[in-house]
Amino acid sequence: MSIVVKIEEKLYQNRYIVDESRPHIQIRNEAVCKSCESQACTICCPAACYSKNETGSVTLATDGCLECGTCRVVCQDKENIQWDYPRGGYGISYKFG
Repeated sequence: MSIVVKIEEKLYQNRYIVDESRPHIQIRNEAVCKSCESQACTICCPAACYSKNETGSVTLATDGCLECGTCRVVCQDKENIQWDYPRGGYGISYKFG
């Protein structure tokens, strides 16, 4: 018998401290997201920080970001994501390492 563990359950075990005054990820130009055919960030982000909204643009919620950099890689051709590591004391804190 195999046990199925959902990714949401694993992500819930991490701790994340949001830096309200300085988000470490920003979308540079929402119009570029709207014209992007693939909007790969909405599919590839393992923490689901990116979502497509009702206007066809992309919405970003940085809380819960795993700081993996996937969004930078999939948006490399458009260069529409400004990504830096969070300041010290902020960001993800993994429970198991």
